[in-house]
Amino acid sequence: MKKSQIRILAALCIMIVTLSACKLGGGNEEQESGGKPAPVEINVFAQQETGIDLRTNDFTKLLESKFNAHINWDSITPDGAKEKRQISLAGGDYPDAYILTAYLDQFSQSDLLKYGKEGVILPLNQLIEQYAPNIKAAMEKDPTLKAFNTAPDGNIYGLVAYSECFHCSYPNKMWVNTEWLSKLGLAMPTTTAQFKSMLEAFKKSDPNGNGVADEIPLSGSIEDFGVRIIPYLMNGFIYDDDRNYLAMSKGKVETVANKPQWKEGIAFIKSLYDEGLIDPGAFIQNAEALRRIGDNAGAPVLGAVAGMHPAIFTSERLKDYAPIPPLQGPYASHATFDGGGIQPGAKFAITNKASKEAQIALIQMVDYIYTPEGQTIAQSGLEGIGWRKPQKGEAALGEGIAPQFASLIPINNAKPTNSGWSGMAHFYMPREYRDSWVASKDIYASDGYERRLIEATQLYEGHEPSEMFPIWTIWLDPAEADEAGILQTNLSNYIEQSTLQFITGDLNLDKDWDGYLAGLDSMQVGRYLEIMQKAYDQSNPNK
Repeated sequence: MKKSQIRILAALCIMIVTLSACKLGGGNEEQESGGKPAPVEINVFAQQETGIDLRTNDFTKLLESKFNAHINWDSITPDGAKEKRQISLAGGDYPDAYILTAYLDQFSQSDLLKYGKEGVILPLNQLIEQYAPNIKAAMEKDPTLKAFNTAPDGNIYGLVAYSECFHCSYPNKMWVNTEWLSKLGLAMPTTTAQFKSMLEAFKKSDPNGNGVADEIPLSGSIEDFGVRIIPYLMNGFIYDDDRNYLAMSKGKVETVANKPQWKEGIAFIKSLYDEGLIDPGAFIQNAEALRRIGDNAGAPVLGAVAGMHPAIFTSERLKDYAPIPPLQGPYASHATFDGGGIQPGAKFAITNKASKEAQIALIQMVDYIYTPEGQTIAQSGLEGIGWRKPQKGEAALGEGIAPQFASLIPINNAKPTNSGWSGMAHFYMPREYRDSWVASKDIYASDGYERRLIEATQLYEGHEPSEMFPIWTIWLDPAEADEAGILQTNLSNYIEQSTLQFITGDLNLDKDWDGYLAGLDSMQVGRYLEIMQKAYDQSNPNK
């Protein structure tokens, strides 16, 4: 070959290589100019709490920047949250993902199985395996977390709001005005009989000293879990789970609401009501009405009160109330246990509407929240707004744990700052994370409140029955879930209404008890127990 031909061929090769390089590496003008690829568009349905605007929220902006995404929020108010979620699914007009607030609404386990089998909700197993090392490590470390998230078919259709709240684990506590105990020379009651005597003293002895018989010996409300007075008192007679009225006896699922001990418990509570020791409002009032009693502008009027923690019923007199341990009754000294305070189901799910890019971005966002830093910013907002780093000499809530974070949001006035997502961000808060927050050794200081609640809850720990129905880990067969849900709602309403009618005298315990039992049967309590027994057996194959 001639030299001139060789030179021409070499030039052609150089041109081809150069053009190829331009085509492969220079086709994206945005990359050539140093910019990032266009953000991944993600449509998310969420329950927006009062005081938060998810579109302008600091944590939203952080996630969008960190994961090169733009979130189009379909944000709704807490009112009617469940109905709006269900409508979006039923109409087929659902988003790429749901990020819910568990105490407002979330997917039930049956929802996950139903929509998972229909292909509407996607399994997260492979996404977690490939793109979520923090979620994967957490599930490998904690079998309980994995059990909450894993359906019987082995798929992970959604992620639970995993907040191991120790004080939430025993929600049905009773608090008493210690100023009144001291003034009247009364000891902390330990039995149902002593508790009644204390209430009688509150009613008759003018413990607030204003010369007016305005004392309310015992109150509570019907709003929120843990504020109803009946479960605490009933636990001295028979275990009351304050929800399903289920119990276990040698592997057999039973209802407690047809037992003689339940009847005796009602009779005891009725005796308190008949003597004017129970505020009638306790059976009808909401949390706001209860707080008005607790924060009465004049002399204190509230003696004993049911509540998970005292900030539920007072902000002005927090220091005046101490927990009463579970009472020893004729048959028991139980405390209602709620499985670590974790509600079964899922707050987060990805649907088949999400593109692959959106799926990856979503699971990476949640994986970031599974880190201590991500969880803290997600819940409380940016450093300096919702939290700060510990200072020298400050102690963590947990013994032997180095402090990691200190809250700047007072627990008794926890107003959202629009920096974090508040309750919507409760993804992964194991006990060791919660215990890493700074807490004052002074349990009556504003930053010692959580320590105070732990000490109070320790009085209740271990008072649950040795055998109990684990409602928080039971996966119902989707074919029976709707039936079980209807039965559970109808039965619970019937039990609660009948119990209240017996207490107030609208029903007579001697004359109407048999009719009440017949009502339970007619409302198919047997069928409900059969469904729950099947679910229990399938969830506990090695029992």
